[in-house]
Amino acid sequence: MATWKKAIKKRENGEDVEMQLPEIVSASRSTDIPAFYADWFFHRLKKGYSAWTNPFNGVRGYVSYENTRFIIFWSKNPRPLLEHLHELKELNIGCYIQYTLNDYENERLELGVPPLDERIETFKLLVKQLGIGHVIWRFDPLILTDKININLLLKKIEYIGNKLFGYTEKLVFSFADIASYKKVKLNLEKNGINYIEWNDASMNEFAKQLSELNKKWNYQLATCGERIDIQQYGIEHNHCVDDNLMIRFAHEDKVLMDFLKVDIIKMQPVLFDMPEIPEDAIKINDSTYAIKRKNNSDKGQRAFCGCMISKDIGEYSTCPHLCEYCYANTNKP
Repeated sequence: MATWKKAIKKRENGEDVEMQLPEIVSASRSTDIPAFYADWFFHRLKKGYSAWTNPFNGVRGYVSYENTRFIIFWSKNPRPLLEHLHELKELNIGCYIQYTLNDYENERLELGVPPLDERIETFKLLVKQLGIGHVIWRFDPLILTDKININLLLKKIEYIGNKLFGYTEKLVFSFADIASYKKVKLNLEKNGINYIEWNDASMNEFAKQLSELNKKWNYQLATCGERIDIQQYGIEHNHCVDDNLMIRFAHEDKVLMDFLKVDIIKMQPVLFDMPEIPEDAIKINDSTYAIKRKNNSDKGQRAFCGCMISKDIGEYSTCPHLCEYCYANTNKP
């Protein structure tokens, strides 16, 4: 788990409190800040701090944005971000969006999200503002039920994948692991959803067919937090909070690169030819590459999570989407 710098800062009421000062903020794995709390978040960003409750011990703390250089947003409906993105530019804060764009409309598993085609349009609008690569498509989680089989999931993915062609580089997915989340299991059973657990055989079959489908798009395919190795189908383990993306989008931010322990190397031509880029380097453009001198993985995340260090500022049981399979709300009506 990342240990952030701390300092005594003054709240608006004049009280002096200890605050964490993260360089990288996750907003948020615990609730949908872009969909429901965007105005609040950008107001707090301007004020310089926000309160946060530790989900493990219930202790209230504070997060200062004084040192923040990059934000990763997570959302099923990030449309409210559109009117705020210019504020990040003014603050010289980089970002990208993990956009969960599923299709469970007919199965009524996500009653709180807008219609699918509206969400696809939101994706495109965000890309037009931020640029290709800044909005990452997630179909997450993949759920099997008595009404949803592998072929139907692939048809749903194909429809969205066709619509997003030219707007995304990547598809991230995970297999719903109901048994590992007792409250999710209880909520599904309570609402009469007859789920089917994935196993190695069904995960491999899905991966094989998705790989075939992807031949027409050539998206990067990656799993989120999965133990299974399906690299034989061209599917990698994802790093959802990804320092490689931060390097790609914010390599000119020396403060962030110093924090990540990244060296940016600008090559000089030799006899009109550029030197070869080292094998372990991250290519930025034809004349610039990056070398990481540190493993930035967040050891405090769940097993098989590939995320880099970040400070998540969300709170559980505050997301009004109320998706049937949600792990972040303790109880669902």
